[in-house]
Formats: sequence, structure tokens, C-alpha cells
Amino acid sequence: MEHFGLCRKFAAAAILGLIAAGASAQGVIKIGELNSYKKIPAFLGPYKKGMDLALEQINGAGGVGGKTLQVISRDDNGDTGDAVRAAQELLVRDKVDLLAGTFLSNIGLAVTDFAGHHKVFFLASEPLSDKIVWADGNHYTFRLRSSTYMQVAMLIPAAVKMHKKRWALVYPNYEYGQSAAATFKKLLKAAQPDVEFVAEQAAPLGKIDAGNVVQALADARPDAMFNALFASDLAKFVRAGSQRHFFKGLSVVSMLTGEPEYLDTLGSETPVGWVVTGYPWYAIHTPEHDRFLKAYQAKYHDYPRLGSVVGYNTIMSLAAGIRKAGSAKTEALVQAFKNLKVDTPFGPIVYRALDHQSTMGEYVGTLAVKDGKGVMTDFKYVSGAQVQASDAQVRKWRPASAD
Repeated sequence: MEHFGLCRKFAAAAILGLIAAGASAQGVIKIGELNSYKKIPAFLGPYKKGMDLALEQINGAGGVGGKTLQVISRDDNGDTGDAVRAAQELLVRDKVDLLAGTFLSNIGLAVTDFAGHHKVFFLASEPLSDKIVWADGNHYTFRLRSSTYMQVAMLIPAAVKMHKKRWALVYPNYEYGQSAAATFKKLLKAAQPDVEFVAEQAAPLGKIDAGNVVQALADARPDAMFNALFASDLAKFVRAGSQRHFFKGLSVVSMLTGEPEYLDTLGSETPVGWVVTGYPWYAIHTPEHDRFLKAYQAKYHDYPRLGSVVGYNTIMSLAAGIRKAGSAKTEALVQAFKNLKVDTPFGPIVYRALDHQSTMGEYVGTLAVKDGKGVMTDFKYVSGAQVQASDAQVRKWRPASAD
């Protein structure tokens, strides 16, 4: 064990030396980006387009400090081992200055751990696990997207207004889903002490047995349901639930379901009346979003998805941090990201110094069907600043060694 620890330290030192030798060479700042492109194409295809649009805008305006931003991407195959190997390859072979990306929470946590041990800056763009900035947070890792805690907190007011006592939960059985379900039970119980959780189904990611899951939930006769399924699992679950009339009279709050990536697939089968987090791109009328939408449609002749905004904001955040730091050196970048303000299509966001979490928010609204497509109605934007945990709570959850 001691020998393994020494080897790990020597490997980390070697990587650090290679980073320093290759960083920011010849007027180029290299961003090492890794993601589950083959596993989650509906989200990550648009995400890549959002990144490319931001790169085009930044480099077309002269880059950052006169240096061009370059993204070198690797597919992590949705596997933690592959993700760590890809991160190491980006640092050693491609000599990137920093790391960014990831989608699945378990992958994000693996790269967070890698960044901490190898002392390299990492911007987790999409993974939602609270652990990334709290229990497993470290000095070198920041996160862009609203966490599971924040998104659940956005849905709690609607859940309370439903005045339902018997709740069921369904979610994918890995870090993101487990975290979302635990937070929902905790926050709803605090807001509505008499609530009962009568059924809970944790489905294998990408392998849901939708018919049996729906039947198990229906057998418990819940009044309401919390859902955290997404992608193909969500589509299969909605279809099975509709066929069995499970959703009739059932109040539902649901994470992510209002994102175009998933509504595109659901189409006319979109479950009307669910209260969801999402992205109603077609009905947001603010100057910053109008500029983004016009540029995106001009470049791609397509409408943006939520992934498009996340990819765009990832690059814009890195550019703002590098500009503030005056370089892409790790420690300078870490300090620059603390309380960093970034202009985005959703308005300005800030990376909180306390836990490295940004205030990027979400839209919360109700699902409907229009012209055979799923849409969000009666929505509002909830800033992440409104639903972040208190400073006192974060200090309990985040290890002091993280900073």
C-alpha cells in the first residue's frame, strides 16, 4: 500500500511537469474536454455545437489575451476507468492546460478525484451530483450546471402546492438518481411533515423494465410522484405509464423532462400537466437569449437544446476565468473562478467561492402538447442563487481540506 502511494505521487508529479512544459504553447490555450458522446448523443451533440459556437465567437474576436482557445475532446464511453485514462492522456500526450466536461455524475466524480490528485483545474459542465462540490469537492474543481439539490429545491414549492400526502419516486439507480431522490425526500419532508413515501423504484440506467416499474408504483396507489428518469428510460417509462393509465389523476414533479432533448423524443406522448425543469427556448425573450438564439440558428439552421446552452456556457466560463486570471495556469485559474461573473444566454451567473458552484439556473414550468410536440407553459426562470444551500450547511458538507 505504501509503495502504491509513492507510485501515485511520482505519477502525479510527472504529469504536473508535463503540463507545465506544454501549457499555452505557441499562443494556444488547450482545453481538454471529455464526455459520453456515444452514450448520450441527444444531449451531447447539441452541447458540442454550443461549445463550437462559443469558440468561434471568442477566437473570432481575437481569443483570450491574444491566445486562441482550442478544445481537444475525448469520449469517456460512460465508463469511469475510460474517463480517467482519457483525462491522463489529455494531460500527458496532448498537453492540455485544463480539463472540462463530463455528463454522468459518476464520471464527473471520477474526474473530480483525478483533478484533485493531479492538481489540475477541472470545470464540470453537466454532472449534477452534489458530491462534486460538497462531500467530494476539492480545490481544483468547479461546476457549471445546477446540482441535484438545487433542481430539487426548484420543484419543492410546486410539490407542496399539490397538497398530496402519498408520494412515489422513480429514478435511475446511480449517483445522480440516488442523490436526487434522497434530496427530494429530505426537502419535501421538511416542508410537509405529514408526507408519506409509499413506493420507490430505482431502475438500472439505460435498462429500465418500464412495465414492471409502472406496475410496482401503481400497486402502492400514490397520489403524486417525483421522477428523475431521463433519455431512453424516460421515454419507455412514459409510454408504459400512459398505456396503463397510471398518470391519470397523478400529480407529478420531474427533473430534466422539460429539456428539448427529451421532449423531442416524447412528442405527442408528452405527459401533460407534469411540473418540470427544462428549457423553453421558443418562448424566452431576453436580449441575451435572443442574441444566442440568433447566432445558434444562423450557424446550425436548428434550434438549441439545453445541451447547447451548457456547452456554450462552459467555454464562455473558461474564457472569462482565463481572462481574469491573466493566464491558464492552474492556481491563477482557481483563484480567478472564485466569485467569477460570466454573461450567459440565461443572464449573468457567478461561481460561488465557498463551494465552487455556479448560479446557473433552470426554467420551471408545466408540460403541454402543441402541434404534436411537447412544450413548457407557465414557466419561470429560477436562478441558482435562489436555491443554493446556506453557507452554514455547505461548510458542514464540504471538507475543509477542499480549499
